[in-house]
Amino acid sequence: MSDLEQMYQQVILDASRERYGEGIIGDPDGESFQVNPTCGDQVNMQVKLADDGSTFERIAWDGHGCSISQASISIMTQMLEGKKLDDFTQLYDAFRAMMDNRGHDISDEDADLLEDASAFQGVSKFPARIKCALLGWMALRAATDQAVTAYDESHSDEGGEK
Repeated sequence: MSDLEQMYQQVILDASRERYGEGIIGDPDGESFQVNPTCGDQVNMQVKLADDGSTFERIAWDGHGCSISQASISIMTQMLEGKKLDDFTQLYDAFRAMMDNRGHDISDEDADLLEDASAFQGVSKFPARIKCALLGWMALRAATDQAVTAYDESHSDEGGEK
């Protein structure tokens, strides 16, 4: 195993133990419960948007599963809390593309963008584990979509315009 692969393994193990963002939001703007039926990993992801509706004020999650799913959720949460929703879209697209590339190298630009999440590049070589790494990202996407819809509905007038 190369030094880089060992470092990536350590990043994943550390993040799965850290469980950054684990907890519950009392009144989330969006929430999504996702299960990976293949292995039983599960997560309940919650988001609270800032008053402007364009920033994650808080991201919280509760769940259990393998170290890959828990580490991916932890790293993702740490990367995105306090960030703009547009940042999430860009990170989601890059992470999803990395998972879809089946272990091939990613660009230096994507590696820089993904920061510690680039440690999951090796996971993409194992199709059964890709769902583990994507679980939290899919849950955050669904929770964010729900939060944005609720925000838009609460900030539109009777004519449907914002």
